[in-house]
Amino acid sequence: MSEVPILFEELPAGTRKLGRVTLNVAATLNSLTLEMVDLLQGQLDAWRIDDDIAAIFIEGAGDKAFCAGGDVQALHRSAVATPGGPCDYAESFFEREYRMNYTLHTYPKPIICWGHGIVMGGGLGVMAGCSHRVVTQKTRIAMPEVTIALFPDVGGSWFLNHMPGKSGLFLALTGASINAADAIYTGIADRLIADECKPEVLQQLLQQDWSTDAAANHALVHHTLRPFAKQSTGQCPGGQVEPHLGSINTLCDGDDIHEIIDNIVSLQTQDPWLSRARDGLSHGSPLAALWIFRQLLETGHASLREVFQAEIQLVTNIVRHPEFTEGVRALLIDKDRSPVWQYKTSRDIPAQVMDSFFKAPWGENPLADL
Repeated sequence: MSEVPILFEELPAGTRKLGRVTLNVAATLNSLTLEMVDLLQGQLDAWRIDDDIAAIFIEGAGDKAFCAGGDVQALHRSAVATPGGPCDYAESFFEREYRMNYTLHTYPKPIICWGHGIVMGGGLGVMAGCSHRVVTQKTRIAMPEVTIALFPDVGGSWFLNHMPGKSGLFLALTGASINAADAIYTGIADRLIADECKPEVLQQLLQQDWSTDAAANHALVHHTLRPFAKQSTGQCPGGQVEPHLGSINTLCDGDDIHEIIDNIVSLQTQDPWLSRARDGLSHGSPLAALWIFRQLLETGHASLREVFQAEIQLVTNIVRHPEFTEGVRALLIDKDRSPVWQYKTSRDIPAQVMDSFFKAPWGENPLADL
């Protein structure tokens, strides 16, 4: 593969074309950079008004990942360079990434996402925004931002709040890993198709009788994917969220966030999935746990537009705060996995400190025009 970070192709599909997008940085598990965000935004804008393009297919290069998230180390460098103040690269990255996510969510033409392998953070933001989201038997999804003092952004405030019961809150607080069955159950994916079917799926898409009618083209995508999903049923792994939903709802049934945290971190269990979830929150940032809870609470009835406007406000305040740089340092830079969090427990955090993360740091929201 070439060194271009994203490959764009226009494949002949009858009288129309299929736009093919390949995130092409397999060495970094296709993690998104600002350059990649801008390239994808520009191509989406161009294809939106190109009548020759009937549908779009998005995939990741290599066998390991669709996209493992954003380039967090670059964001860390930006935050370290201007401690406590505006972080030009990081803030530009998030503003343009969220704008691209919003474009995906509201795109009129069918977008098929092939979410194979690791789908985390910013990768999940891309997949969740697509209209036809395919996962495979090897899909591994997580939003582990609590471990680096961030929060499940890229629209996470939208799709986590729409998950069954308290599962969205639980996944956000713990960073628990989920698979294809969980993705379908929680609503962030639509179909499981075995990864080995991808070449034939693409071939079938190219043979459809595409038109200029977006609704008819969406129906063609359903028609094409449905039989592949049916024949892949036997490869669906056992889910974790649905069988654990009762436990999840009980753990998240506290009088306040502090009691919910207590419930989870004090859990005594031999269940490996719940144990890993418990440990994720136990090792995460207490500040992050609080702002994750509050962000989901405050956006519970927000529109998609309002969600991204709330997320850009919160993330801007976070990248200007030292908790984030310490979390990234410990997990991804020095890799000592021993972050020195500013507060030992969630109850130690003053209310005014938490309030400060939910106040606009600028005169006008950068996404006010969505």
